[in-house]
Parts: sequence; structure tokens; C-alpha cells
Amino acid sequence: MTTPQRDELARSIYASSHITGEFVLRSGAVSTEYFDKYLFEADPALLRDIAAALVPLVPPGTDALAGLELGGVPIATMLSQLSGIPAYFVRKEAKTYGTCRLAEGGDVEGRHLTVVEDVVTSGGQVITSCGDLRDRGAVVEHALCVIDRESGGPAGLAEIGVELHPLFTMTELKQMDEAESTR
Repeated sequence: MTTPQRDELARSIYASSHITGEFVLRSGAVSTEYFDKYLFEADPALLRDIAAALVPLVPPGTDALAGLELGGVPIATMLSQLSGIPAYFVRKEAKTYGTCRLAEGGDVEGRHLTVVEDVVTSGGQVITSCGDLRDRGAVVEHALCVIDRESGGPAGLAEIGVELHPLFTMTELKQMDEAESTR
């Protein structure tokens, strides 16, 4: 992806999903701005562009992509389509009926999984899901996200031996918006 293409993608994500107000984040922090990831995930052309930009970030040796409920699932699905790597769909907790699985799409034991999430703030859900997948025998050393809110996620994941590969940081998205505003 060229720098102009990357910049245009950042502007598109920002324009489609950045909203202001008062929002309580999963971490419990309160923010005056929010990226409504479902707005970019619901746009098929933008979702495809995001997944195409994520393909080069998928670490070699990835057996499967592990899309986290709910926002990571559409990204993992499109990324699977473009990369040819199978996708699993990871619940926040295992079902208590039927297959009683945490991850749908196949057995995770012994598989090298790359976790896929939309937005990472503190990394709380990614950390929890990585632990749950490891408890079931998966090897989890990498996670991808579209937006790193730069609120401790990479450091928290590093503490459990998982490297976060963000497509964009919050700072990068804001810089694209600021650059656009000064045009």
C-alpha cells in the first residue's frame, strides 16, 4: 500500500466512524470521542480496503485468524477471504449448549492463531481471549487491530507475550483529519 493510499484509507475510516460526545469505554474510561467501528465494518467497500491493508500485517506461520466477538468477526472474515487463511470466530465465553465451544470454525489446539480485533483500548478483551484460546491449546503470539487507541493495549498484550500489530493508531487518524481540515 502506498503512502497516499494509506492516508486516504485513514481519512475514510475517520470520516465514516469518528463521533463525538461522552462515551464510556470497555475499560471504564470516559472519552469525548469514539470510533464507531460498526460504521466502517458495515461498509463493504471500506471493510474490504481495511482487510486488504491488514493482509501484509498477518504474521508468517499463522494457521488461522481468530476474530473476536463481535467487531473482530467481520474483519477476520474479509481478511480470510483476501488472504486465504481460515477464520475462527471467538466468543466472549463458551456456549453452554450445543458444541459448547469458545471458538467456532474448528479445533484450536496446537494451531498458531492471530487474534483479530477492531479497536483496542486497554487490550482487556484481547488479553482475556488470548488466555482463553491458550487454555484450549492454541498458540497465540500476535494480534491485529484496525485502530489502537493508544491507551495501554500494546503494553498489556506484551505482558502476556502477544505483539499487537495495529493498522492505525488514534494519533495517525487524527493527523489525517487535521491535515484534511487545513486543506
